[in-house]
Amino acid sequence: MAPALEQTVDDWTGDDVTVAEIERELARLRESASEGEAQPNMRTSVMTHIAWAPAEWQTAAEETLAGMAERHPSRTLLLVPKPDEPDGLDAQISLRCFSLGDRSICGEVIELDLRGERAKAPASIALPLLISDLPVFLRWRGEPPFGADEFEQLLGITDRLVVDSTEWPNLPAAYGRLAELFDRAAISDIAWARTERWRSLLASLWPGIADVGSIRVRGTRAQGYLLAGWLRSRLGHDVELEVDEHPRLEGLDLDGEPAPFPPGKPPNASDVLSSELELYTRDRIYEAAVRAAAV
Repeated sequence: MAPALEQTVDDWTGDDVTVAEIERELARLRESASEGEAQPNMRTSVMTHIAWAPAEWQTAAEETLAGMAERHPSRTLLLVPKPDEPDGLDAQISLRCFSLGDRSICGEVIELDLRGERAKAPASIALPLLISDLPVFLRWRGEPPFGADEFEQLLGITDRLVVDSTEWPNLPAAYGRLAELFDRAAISDIAWARTERWRSLLASLWPGIADVGSIRVRGTRAQGYLLAGWLRSRLGHDVELEVDEHPRLEGLDLDGEPAPFPPGKPPNASDVLSSELELYTRDRIYEAAVRAAAV
């Protein structure tokens, strides 16, 4: 299928706005687009997608979202906390549409700068903007501030939390904090998703790997801890870990012997996030791996 053609039907920018103003402008954009659109299915949202993206993560978050919008049409709230700036709320809203044959699929992107005290109360801003009766996914960039008000607030309105523990500096200790959340929300980890090809490969080596006692991972620290945790939880005994740090998973050794290289190519960031947004239930195997990684 040929790639969809994106068209920004309309947009709006406002400084020092209220949530009521944002809701009014959203309604105006949808009405304006519907009046000039002959194709059916003008607006098709399957979820509300919240992305918490501090300034250092904002560009990466925008690029990832741009690469997956047509696959998961949604209302996206991109929250950019700016706690050191004067109190206020700035908004950029756009309606993005994709022509797919005789249909048009549209989603809304609402980028919000949460300035000053607004950064401490994100749920009060996000709640009125959620689409009722649809699941809410929260993509948290960087390591969550476990226990902090802003994180707890957004977790409380979320059905699934999506993180990437590759972005976390405090490993493996942070896995212990993450495990405390497993009964509160379903959790996805992009670092875990990127080990899928390698886990499938290792599973195919069973029962030859039943007595493995050590693993050396050429990849990120997160991938190393998660693969070691997965082996410990599956094999039922300790597995020593050594990580040779690389920006991506390039290989691993079991008890000093190189493992075969799995088929296929690593997915890009948009593909990985898109796959995680198709999951709605808890991943008990991942949870066991995280608990074992935190030991």
